[in-house]
Amino acid sequence: MTDPLVQRYLDHVRFEKRLAERTVALYTLDLDKLAHNAALAGVALQQVQSSHIRRWVAQMHSGGRSGRGIALILSGWRGFYTWLGREGLVTSNPVLDVRAPKASKPLPKALAVAQAVQFANFEDERANPWLEARDAALVELLYGGGLRLAEVTGLDVAASASARGWLDLQAGEAHVLGKGNKRRIVPVGTQAVLAVQRWLVVRGQGLPTVTNPSGHSVAGPVVAPQPALFIGRNGTRLSAQSVWKRLRARSLQAGLAAPVHPHMLRHSFASHVLQSSSDLRGVQELLGHANIRTTQIYTRLDFGHLTQAYDAAHPRARLKPGGSK
Repeated sequence: MTDPLVQRYLDHVRFEKRLAERTVALYTLDLDKLAHNAALAGVALQQVQSSHIRRWVAQMHSGGRSGRGIALILSGWRGFYTWLGREGLVTSNPVLDVRAPKASKPLPKALAVAQAVQFANFEDERANPWLEARDAALVELLYGGGLRLAEVTGLDVAASASARGWLDLQAGEAHVLGKGNKRRIVPVGTQAVLAVQRWLVVRGQGLPTVTNPSGHSVAGPVVAPQPALFIGRNGTRLSAQSVWKRLRARSLQAGLAAPVHPHMLRHSFASHVLQSSSDLRGVQELLGHANIRTTQIYTRLDFGHLTQAYDAAHPRARLKPGGSK
């Protein structure tokens, strides 16, 4: 049975504030829980203190309720005590300074090494050769260099004062402008260099042509200049949205179970380099992270990889409780 004070508040939000029935139903569940907790603690709702609220939050958290779920419950409780204060039934709001536990940040999604290699090696023999060469080079730079999407789409064919970034293929380096307008040089692998070279051979075939604007007769059309390394069919710099679409389609064609997005390749690059080298500072430099704490998330990915390897390979991991296999 709903507590009389809770029922008065629910009538208030239903008829005076005119909240939706779905919202009122959720408030009912949360406030019934509050009244139940208070009854177990032997205190009236008007006598609940912040210490009680914090204890109940801890119990919900240890019981597996998410930080977001707890935050929504606290919001309902907070509104209830705000109303009690306006009614002159409490002198302070015990929920006012109580916050839900922070939700743990999910690990970035990364491909397994075999999946990443499968994706990088994929060739679509039925695709337009121009698109195939471009997309293969995109994949190699995103996975082989760990570049951000904006860094890849910002690359120009050649270095210049106005270029945001460019490739030095002879040195095997990418000069990019990262977050915070910070420039850095990133090594790119041999496969990425070869893929870009193959792309440059056919790149000009995708540029649109225009007639000579001078009005003089010419032997034929002339090519419109475009500094971007990666271009679309219209001859303009390739957009981030287009890269997302192309990678998604290509990854499914390559037989991967889940669609791949650009940042997943960056995560895969970082995770795989860290697995092989254990050089956290080096990975930080490669990724262009200002703070090493940002890079440390990949140590969690690496640990997850090691845990999976242990579970799959170690005899003791395969033993079931009781000693049977």
